[in-house]
Amino acid sequence: MNKLIYLLIVCLAFFNCTGQEPTSFSDAALNDTFIDLQGEEVTFKDILQAHKGQTIVIDIWASWCGDCIKGMPKLKALQKEFPDAAYLFLSLDKNEDAWKRGIKKYNVQGEHYFMKSGWKGPFGEFVDLDWIPRYMVVDAKGNIKLFKAVKADDENLKQNL
Repeated sequence: MNKLIYLLIVCLAFFNCTGQEPTSFSDAALNDTFIDLQGEEVTFKDILQAHKGQTIVIDIWASWCGDCIKGMPKLKALQKEFPDAAYLFLSLDKNEDAWKRGIKKYNVQGEHYFMKSGWKGPFGEFVDLDWIPRYMVVDAKGNIKLFKAVKADDENLKQNL
């Protein structure tokens, strides 16, 4: 009996046994600061607010990431199939110059932000960032519809668009 209680406590404390993924962003994630292409700081909350009433596809990527680059043609196909969605690209490049060069080199179309706080910042921690590319879908009301996909042709992406 004690082992069962111990396992239950460990499960609840470390593994989120509910299996439910978040449907809204934490305050910490919303207040995390990103850099736009003009070099201005902007909170994630303001980025989302600019697309209120619109479905948003979030792509967390980096120009050095082989899987991210391999997924770009599939993402571009998704953009053609669902042109009304907003596409936000959040970069984990090593620096802003590499990020901007990557956008041009791979002709990445959408809205771009540099993740100043990186993998372990408030946003990265909230989304439990452990791999890129990472795709998310946010609905027109600002709710997270798809918390995690790692392939641009994941059927869940299309289902949530």
